[in-house]
Amino acid sequence: MGYNLSLMEELTKSEEHIMQILWKLGNAFVKDIIEEMEDPKPPYTTVSSVVRILEAKGFVSHKAYGKTHEYSPLISKEQYRKGSIQRMVKYYFDDKTSNLLSFLMQEKKLSKKELQELQQFIDQQKQRS
Repeated sequence: MGYNLSLMEELTKSEEHIMQILWKLGNAFVKDIIEEMEDPKPPYTTVSSVVRILEAKGFVSHKAYGKTHEYSPLISKEQYRKGSIQRMVKYYFDDKTSNLLSFLMQEKKLSKKELQELQQFIDQQKQRS
């Protein structure tokens, strides 16, 4: 899909929560989405409103069955993840991936195995260049 990641809108926490459920289920009616939510469950009208906002933003489409709608994601979780990471790097790490990597390495103590895997990844990227 040729979705422009730089134009992708950020989602609110409630929108992202519903997208996580849609990515898990694939296709769902509002009642299916609510069933996947933890208690206390939000009102049907609230979830329905958020899904319509997601549709207006271009994240979700629907098929109509009379007055009821079945919703499905228009973008994949991977596409949203890429856009989110790109925004984070741009706005919080001076648009430098190395700054993000350095931050992560300082904040989380990496195991020897994780460091080896990271080094292998870096070596593979060098060979591609």
